[in-house]
Amino acid sequence: MFDNKHTYLSVGIVKYYAQLKALQPAEQTILDLFKDRWSSIKMLDIGVGGGRTTLHFSQATADYTGIDYSAAMIAACKTRFSASPQASFEIADARDMSQFEDDSFDFILFSFNGIDYISHADRLKVFQEISRVGKSGGHFCFSSHNLQAFEREFNFRRQLRFNPLKTYTNLVMFVLLRTFNPSLMLQKLKTAAHAIVKDESHNFRLNTYYVRHQEQLDQLEPNFSDVKSYSWSSGLELTHEQASNTTSDLWLYYLCTIN
Repeated sequence: MFDNKHTYLSVGIVKYYAQLKALQPAEQTILDLFKDRWSSIKMLDIGVGGGRTTLHFSQATADYTGIDYSAAMIAACKTRFSASPQASFEIADARDMSQFEDDSFDFILFSFNGIDYISHADRLKVFQEISRVGKSGGHFCFSSHNLQAFEREFNFRRQLRFNPLKTYTNLVMFVLLRTFNPSLMLQKLKTAAHAIVKDESHNFRLNTYYVRHQEQLDQLEPNFSDVKSYSWSSGLELTHEQASNTTSDLWLYYLCTIN
């Protein structure tokens, strides 16, 4: 089901990621939050893609390593940052980072929902591996698709607007979602802790993991503590109520302390 790696090896997708530059608002919040500490931090950037986050974090940290399981993405990064000796890149899979020793990194980032393109069982392996290579008391930050918000998007009635053009656009997307997910029903989503969806990512080419906020907290509990949630679109910290029920953000950022 999770044969997503081939997508990240394709020339067009690599070119797309290699031209991205801007941080998302929540990432900017994290960059600002640690501004007085970056100069002493050894950082691991998982799923680095074409180096979008490298532009910002490698210049601030004491030591920066970017990894990706796509050899094509790593090649693009090495070309893009050939004149930046402070940034190093390696081909590595987050499910097995055995090339790194225990307690190697102070801060670990897995941005752009990269963790959502592997299976549920592998997701839990990634959390364990991050806990292993991260230092106790260090931090892990990642983003993940928000099932609560998607559930609302999957509701036909919520696609209707006063603006006819907006209604038309919403309904086209709704039909595509239903077409690519024939077995996914709204009632099933309402009771699911997580779900696998073919969404609009790269023209419905990817299987994407969506998770409820509370379920995500439960997954993190064995290896992480002091979990904070942030809106990806505003960068503001969310209360548990906001993150679990009221936010319309289709993905959330989580900042955790490594146990």
